Amino acid sequence: MEIVACPKCQSDSIVKSGVIKDRQRYLCKKCNYYFTVNKLGKKIDSYYVTKALQLFLEGLSFREIERIIGVSHVTISNWVKEYKVTKPNHTDYHPTYKIYNHMELVEFLKNKDQLKGAGMIITELGDKFMLIKWERFKD
Repeated sequence: MEIVACPKCQSDSIVKSGVIKDRQRYLCKKCNYYFTVNKLGKKIDSYYVTKALQLFLEGLSFREIERIIGVSHVTISNWVKEYKVTKPNHTDYHPTYKIYNHMELVEFLKNKDQLKGAGMIITELGDKFMLIKWERFKD
């Protein structure tokens, strides 16, 4: 990874200035700021962050989202905290979900009896589709 600018003043007049804990240290000639390269870590596509937050809002648990998306439930919990997402109360309805491929989804939608009495949303999930359905709790 090549450093192109000082993180403090954005100047490109930087020089190497030693090694600390096996990491290259740099000096900015303009503002005399010493810095090292930040560890980047593993980046997750924002598509998965958005999908995880959508599924959380639909009433799925962190572990259910983990099984669907393949991202740790702890990571999903951290995203919910980071973006300050709060789940609305679903007191009269409960969500159920099912993953379909294209043909299975078409067959499901052909049956009008399955479409009555519940709200539903279909969302793309990679090469498959997730159908989330809200059904009323039976008294």
